[in-house]
Amino acid sequence: MSARVHALVHKPLTVSAVADLIGYPSEPRVPEETVEEAVERRGWSWEHSLVCDSLITDHGHVLCSESYVPFGFPDARHLLVFGEVYPIDENDDEMRNSPWLFPIMDDWQNQPGWIGQRPATVDDCESVLARAAQTVTVSLGSTPERTIVSDAATAVGPAMTHRIWRTPTHALVLGPHADNGPYGYLTYLQLSLTPLACAPDLPSAHDADALNRWITAHVDW
Repeated sequence: MSARVHALVHKPLTVSAVADLIGYPSEPRVPEETVEEAVERRGWSWEHSLVCDSLITDHGHVLCSESYVPFGFPDARHLLVFGEVYPIDENDDEMRNSPWLFPIMDDWQNQPGWIGQRPATVDDCESVLARAAQTVTVSLGSTPERTIVSDAATAVGPAMTHRIWRTPTHALVLGPHADNGPYGYLTYLQLSLTPLACAPDLPSAHDADALNRWITAHVDW
């Protein structure tokens, strides 16, 4: 029987959402004085409660960027959140049942198009990641170069699958990652787009430690 999680919410990735994410770094840079206009024109909105200083894209996912907005910044890291998990922390009795976190999960679930499941299992989370991986594969026209089950990028909860693709300039890492708030008790299901320069060449599939370090170098800010 798969390990349980308190709650899972997600909004499925689409091929167009993935293609847009990959294209942001090569778009013309938006002048600071026209950022608000550019965001509004795309049908995006600013988001400050789910994730600080982030954006809701026209696809309904949460986008975080080192560059404030993602357009025209090839050296910045970006992450697209399409799922949020409230894992059970077996090592912390208090965190096994913390009702103050459920309203935060409700905020995610109340976003248009987001689907909630409570309780859920790790297998449910893996199914969401697998479907997202199929979408990325269709968008890029290639299967992942590496697949590894790991908890290296999370703060709480069980290990889950990370998948890695590369373009000539960027790494795409699909998998779980520690939530930027609140306090790292929740876990993102995300697709990261980061410059390949963040780490050396992709390690061998047989070197789990090196792969974990490579993933961390790309997705941790």
